[in-house]
Amino acid sequence: MASGHINPSLPVARALVRQGHEVHFQCREQMRDAIEGTGATFYDEVKNQPEMFDGREPDILGATESLKREFGLENDNMMLAGRKLYNVMLELAFPGTLRFLQHVKPDVVVCCPILNREAVFAAKFLGVPSVALLTTAGPRSLAKLFQELLDMCCTTAEEILQAAMDFAPGKDSRARLEAVYGLEVRDNDTFEPLGVMDSIINSSLTVVTTCEDLQDALTPEMDEAYSKAGTVFEAVGPLLDVQGAVRAAGHKFQGHETQGLHDAEGEKNNEDDPLSRLQAARDAGRKVILVSMGTVVTGDSSDWGWHAKPRGAGGERVGLTGRQLCQSAWAGAFDAFGAYGEKADQAPLVLVSLGPQPDALESMQIPDNALCMPVLPQVDLLKAGVDLFLTHGGQNSFTESLSAGVPVVVCPGFGDQQVNARKAVDLGVGLQVERPTPAAGEEDMAVSTYRRAVSRALLEVDAETRFTAAASSCSERLHAAGGVPRTVELILRLTGMEAAPSALPTLLTRQSVKPAVELGKVAADATASHVTKV
Repeated sequence: MASGHINPSLPVARALVRQGHEVHFQCREQMRDAIEGTGATFYDEVKNQPEMFDGREPDILGATESLKREFGLENDNMMLAGRKLYNVMLELAFPGTLRFLQHVKPDVVVCCPILNREAVFAAKFLGVPSVALLTTAGPRSLAKLFQELLDMCCTTAEEILQAAMDFAPGKDSRARLEAVYGLEVRDNDTFEPLGVMDSIINSSLTVVTTCEDLQDALTPEMDEAYSKAGTVFEAVGPLLDVQGAVRAAGHKFQGHETQGLHDAEGEKNNEDDPLSRLQAARDAGRKVILVSMGTVVTGDSSDWGWHAKPRGAGGERVGLTGRQLCQSAWAGAFDAFGAYGEKADQAPLVLVSLGPQPDALESMQIPDNALCMPVLPQVDLLKAGVDLFLTHGGQNSFTESLSAGVPVVVCPGFGDQQVNARKAVDLGVGLQVERPTPAAGEEDMAVSTYRRAVSRALLEVDAETRFTAAASSCSERLHAAGGVPRTVELILRLTGMEAAPSALPTLLTRQSVKPAVELGKVAADATASHVTKV
């Protein structure tokens, strides 16, 4: 249920509904308001997938932690446990997804190929076209993403595949999927060649949320595999929602049903409305600094969240916790731009998105020129005018910042965030501060060093105009990719339908749209961290 895999689908759902199409969306209860705010029909994933969730605790990736305990994998690192459970989780998620699609009878399915492969299999089983919504920087980025994760876990693709093939429950699940449903499940999916995913190969189309020239070139092995399969990729740029939209935010699963949302409308009567504070700062000639470490590291993921240290090859916890990483980054921003007393009104406005933890700042001293909130309207703020963005480097945040022409300092937590951190440097749009990996007993020193490095990077990017110029150049290219209107056009083309004109009036209702073709059904299924629209 990672919001980064949900948010890009929301403006697409909204646009389809405005054109008169039905959108059916399966996800977690925490995201109901964001989904229903688009006009889509919400379905509760946990209730719809009893095979997966009965007797198990939902988490960011299905019910991974419960399954790890069931199969004695508690000490396996993320990559090893995930691969051993790869087909087990597919077998558990597939029946409920299939029932959902049979119920709504969609014309097309849209899903995250990384986390919703059961939706691709179900769509193919039913003969329904599917669109993979790839929220990374193109297919080559997947090879880099999985290599980063393998390196962080101190293992190799060969070791992971061998361990998975020796895992009897996984082999049994694969055999049943083939026998009962006729599914062709490759043992080496994703790892041979590295980054080539069957969920992309089996999709009718893959939509990529960046522009063509900001993607990395495919490796020869990936190019050969995807060319042989006839895989089609379309780079559409960032998928940005309308101002004031309710968006998916942080990750809390126990007793925090509403903490996964951001409602900009609800802040309009609040004296600490961040958009009003931003506008006042700009009117006064002050700079605006935006800070966000994302939703996963600030959440409760057992592998990458607030209380977690990454696991090493032997399953041991190493390095800094999410709390230490975030608080050090925030402190670095306060060191660089914080001001107190009379000086605060002339200093930059520092806007900090804290995430869902109840006391995220703990004893940290907050400067008088800083506004710290659990959730901020990130897209709206970037559009309104931010001078510098300290970001974790998730694909949505990275492209949203570049789309607005805002330079970055990237403080990555894991996975593709590290890929984007290096890309920021390569593109000249900012600097990166790598996540420390101190040995046991050296964490305090690493925290202090990291804090100083963040502060220095922020001051450097703020002082040099070349970063802003490079970000502005990227903005022009991203906007030319087509965004939401182009994505809607591609989705409807698969059904033989045409998109209504993209410049729909803001207040146009579903009932007042009269497309010249028969209206279609789109459904969405977000299993634990992804979205599928059908």
